[in-house]
Amino acid sequence: MAALGSPVRRAVAPRYSSKSTGPLKRRLVVGLLILASLAMITVYFREAPNGGLHGFQSTGASVMRPFEIGASRVARPFRDAYHWTADLFNAREENEDLKKKVSELQQLAIRNANAKDELDKLRDILKYKHGPNYPEDFPNSVTAEVLSNPSSQFDQTVVIAAGRTSGIRVYDAVVTDRGLVGQVTKVTRDEAKITLLSDKESAVTAKDRSSGAIGIVRHSQGSEDVLFLDRVAKSKQVNEGDLIMTAGLQQGKLPSFYPKGIPIGLVTKVGQNELDEFQVVQVQPLVDFSSVESVVVLISNKPRPQMP
Repeated sequence: MAALGSPVRRAVAPRYSSKSTGPLKRRLVVGLLILASLAMITVYFREAPNGGLHGFQSTGASVMRPFEIGASRVARPFRDAYHWTADLFNAREENEDLKKKVSELQQLAIRNANAKDELDKLRDILKYKHGPNYPEDFPNSVTAEVLSNPSSQFDQTVVIAAGRTSGIRVYDAVVTDRGLVGQVTKVTRDEAKITLLSDKESAVTAKDRSSGAIGIVRHSQGSEDVLFLDRVAKSKQVNEGDLIMTAGLQQGKLPSFYPKGIPIGLVTKVGQNELDEFQVVQVQPLVDFSSVESVVVLISNKPRPQMP
């Protein structure tokens, strides 16, 4: 009785917290599901094709088929819109790439065309330098590119990419494969200025190849951009279409810096006036002075004449 009446507390059974039981339950459920899945797979493969599981699968697929078709129909517009948008962005990117490639190809074609034109011009000049019409007294000629063409009708000069270092001097004659261009009037180390034959201050002793008539080719004093063979005696026969070329050094005439036989132009008009002492002979130059791209500077080893 004394023992029963003593104030002794009973031991309380320990309780498991929810934190420890929660993962245990989840692991148990996962394990059971895995075992059930393995069992169903084993039975499915061992079962005959017309067994229960196969029939259940077929029935489930038949039941779910309408929902699958409906979901596909609902999702189709969104799927098509997504593909259309993606294709549109891809098409835009491809279009930009194609534009860039076309632009690059156009630039390449232009460069190739320009290079071909320059090559053709240089080939023509080289052919001229080795041809029968090239002056024999100028073996050390210089071929140069034109850097700038005439800026206006009042400035009939061009600048070439060759100068004193190439042996060019003032008063050297300048030609192309077509004919006479002009004369060097200023020289620097690597450049030279050429005064064209179309300048109003330019003049050159020339003759008609057919009749031998001698005169001086100079620019017209009027507004027309043409040349005239001046001081041709009326007794000399000059016809339209005759070739006018440089006369070179002539007995009893003013000496010239220009060599003999350089083509200048063709006669386009011949006129006579009873009051004038000389004929009026209009000459169309063979060289287009507004678009000269490359020239040949004739450098002679002979002493220069004292007068132009």
